[in-house]
Amino acid sequence: MPNVRLTLAYDGTAYHGFQKQSGSGLPTIQETLERCLAELSGAALKVTGASRTDAGVHARGQVVNFVTGRWGIPTERIPAALNGVLPGDIAALDAREVPADFHARYSAVAKTYSYTLYNHPVRSPFQRLYSLHVPRALDLRAMRLAARHLMGRHDFSTFQAAGRPVQSAVRTLTRADIEAQAPLVRLVFRADGFLYNMVRIMAGTLLEVGLERLDPEALPDIIASGDRARAGPTVPPHGLCLEEVEYDST
Repeated sequence: MPNVRLTLAYDGTAYHGFQKQSGSGLPTIQETLERCLAELSGAALKVTGASRTDAGVHARGQVVNFVTGRWGIPTERIPAALNGVLPGDIAALDAREVPADFHARYSAVAKTYSYTLYNHPVRSPFQRLYSLHVPRALDLRAMRLAARHLMGRHDFSTFQAAGRPVQSAVRTLTRADIEAQAPLVRLVFRADGFLYNMVRIMAGTLLEVGLERLDPEALPDIIASGDRARAGPTVPPHGLCLEEVEYDST
């Protein structure tokens, strides 16, 4: 039976995250996608996501996979068929058959996330669902200096949500960019994996640097400490977007 890899974009505002929450009745991306796939295929299909994005988090390049029988829709036509039944805040972008052992989450070799700040004295009604309003001017140079210290292979325990233990908190961060096109500032992170809330805590820490509440040269000690209390706040979810998931050869 074909294993299908599907790339999605979505506005996460109306959803309680990606992952289906059994018995909750709350709308999620997974539940909505599975319902629409069942409508097309006539069968219950389970999808697996590369990233279990939280409530309010958006995606430009979420990847899922699912195994399906032959259902009369060529794989390359699945996005068009799905887009006919999906709500307007979710779009199927691409579909392809992949090897049976492909897993959207465990086969991923890198992910890229962005966090957007709206840096202007007056809030924007049009950006409020997709960026964090920061009315004070930011020191972008200091933020870039701090971001350099995040690059490389580290134990990122400092930037992990409390109470979410993992076997290893070591990750390799290969990108930590501060992109400014006033009034928007985008923090872009690429790594071989991320801990729970890691991007939002790194963004909160860089924001503290930009607001001159934290010295950029303190970052090495903060990273080495493994102490969540020394990092910045966990910024709200609505500024976060999953940009891309990368794989070796699919």
